[in-house]
Amino acid sequence: MCTVEKRGNFFILTLTGDDDHRLSPSLINSILKALSQVKAQASPASVLITTSHGKFFSNGFDLPWALAAGSVSAARHRLNHIIEIFKSVVAELISLPMPTIAAITGHAAAAGFTLALSHDYLIMRSDRGVLYMRELDLGLTLPDYFMALFKSKIGSSLAMRDLILRGMKVRGEAAVRMGIVDSAHHSEVSVVNAAVRLGEQLVGRNWDGEVYAEIRKSLYPEISEVLGLPGKAISISKL
Repeated sequence: MCTVEKRGNFFILTLTGDDDHRLSPSLINSILKALSQVKAQASPASVLITTSHGKFFSNGFDLPWALAAGSVSAARHRLNHIIEIFKSVVAELISLPMPTIAAITGHAAAAGFTLALSHDYLIMRSDRGVLYMRELDLGLTLPDYFMALFKSKIGSSLAMRDLILRGMKVRGEAAVRMGIVDSAHHSEVSVVNAAVRLGEQLVGRNWDGEVYAEIRKSLYPEISEVLGLPGKAISISKL
């Protein structure tokens, strides 16, 4: 599952439980509940940091749960259900009224990578952990909102090709060079500390959360449209 801890203007969302943090319906619903709590308690200068315990940041969708349904049709139904409800997690993060930071302390595979990429800033380990889109290896196609998110967040077409069409496993320093993550650090503790330092800089700007969310949506129009996130007019509060 996950926990949320409020430390001043910081919200720390931590994926807990087993090492894989597979995105099952129960974990997805737990994340949605946590994000709802964060939104309800947000102040004008809030920041969300998402991290995890264990080897994985997240090992993607809970395919073992889907396959446990028995028949192919039942497994497909379960997988489609996970895909649909996880879309709400991405939508919540893209529209959250505060800056968001993913502190990737372990492997982030498939939907776990997508979860990380839904944040504004990504910080990961250089000593352990990879980013990896494994759908080709599993024989799965990608949901439309996955592709819209990747096209919105990764500027290099070559990096996109290698991630999506080669299933390349990308470590921290390579991910920095490819423009996927902001920085890489040599330990779990240093990743979290770097996320906190960045968060302190962002909190210090004292931005209006609603304005921040609207500008983020306008920065990424393709994913916002796919997620059904309409823009809205915001009054100019500081002029």
